[in-house]
Amino acid sequence: MALNLIVLGPPGAGKGTQAEQIARARGIPKISTGDILREAVHNGTEIGKRANAIMARGELVSDDVMIGIVRERLGQKDVQDGFILDGFPRTVTQAAALDEIVKGRDPMVVVEIVVPEPELVRRLSIRMVCESCGATAHGAAAKAGECPECGGKLVQRSDDNDAVVLERLKVYHDRTQPLVEYYQTRPTFRSVNGSQAADRVAADLVAAIESAGSGVAAKGVRS
Repeated sequence: MALNLIVLGPPGAGKGTQAEQIARARGIPKISTGDILREAVHNGTEIGKRANAIMARGELVSDDVMIGIVRERLGQKDVQDGFILDGFPRTVTQAAALDEIVKGRDPMVVVEIVVPEPELVRRLSIRMVCESCGATAHGAAAKAGECPECGGKLVQRSDDNDAVVLERLKVYHDRTQPLVEYYQTRPTFRSVNGSQAADRVAADLVAAIESAGSGVAAKGVRS
């Protein structure tokens, strides 16, 4: 069965890192909305042109444009054995459209990484990013001040101060709670404790995916 996975979680939950590890282990693409948006603009697709015009005006990309971009990306050959979505869907409208896009494929597994707000604020306040390659560093790597990926200089993101972090978390919860409610009654929905050590979260995430997949296979459910 192909793994079609959505990873939900607030800023600082570690969903990007976890999704990257699973994608490498499974040999399937991790698809982030930021990446596919830039790719569509670069390739000059019709949807990409629309998105570029919207961003040039300083406006947010609308649901219909993001849905169109994801539809294009999920139509490519490299997702036939599965995919991991990071950053999409962000709204119930996008989630409903995604259901239509993947209809007939193996079911989507949806995992929410749950982390208490005080821990998220702590993590984000000490998070550093590389000026050169954009990699994120935490803990000892962040304290060293040198990117573990390319050796570049690490700096704090301008939106990782406490006040901005709290506002970002508020926006996330306001927008995402309806999305969690949309998915949580499905047999393929799982939650994992993201406040544990990264390797423990990774193990729980794999167990959650296997549990969801086994339950669906037993029932013969498809999207």
